[in-house]
Amino acid sequence: MFEKLELTGIRQQDEALLLEQLGALLEPSRGNLLIRVSSLANASALLAMYLERVNWVGFYLRDTDGNSGDDHLQLGPFHGAPACVRIVVGKGVCGTACATGKTQLVPDVHAFPGHIACDSASQSELVVPLWVDGQVVGVLDIDSPDLARFSLQDARFIEQVAQLICLNW
Repeated sequence: MFEKLELTGIRQQDEALLLEQLGALLEPSRGNLLIRVSSLANASALLAMYLERVNWVGFYLRDTDGNSGDDHLQLGPFHGAPACVRIVVGKGVCGTACATGKTQLVPDVHAFPGHIACDSASQSELVVPLWVDGQVVGVLDIDSPDLARFSLQDARFIEQVAQLICLNW
């Protein structure tokens, strides 16, 4: 269905194609969790296939512990090495993106206060919150083994990806 392109960095024409392909993969979930998980799995697979110099692409979904009431991010569909299963909202790069509702573009994860090292190979990170009905429902997390891998252009593009995903939530 999709043929892998050899990209040497994301350019505007590549962005348009990726968004078009992602749109074709996403199915409106209409509240159906299995459809949502399938769409997120395809989104992480597509991004992992096209983005260069990344070692992890995936989602963390916001949840509240029924016993303690703790607000946390639960590991969702991803591509890469095994990852942290649960991240407290406000902790690490993902938890900060969720708590603030703002994209986190981190050129050196080791300089980020409270960074959670799920994969010791990761050197830089880009985390974009997923907004649905005025609330952050999760984050899209992308890691790279290269320092300063992500640019502001990358952040803007991944924000567009997140918006498209959230339209189908």
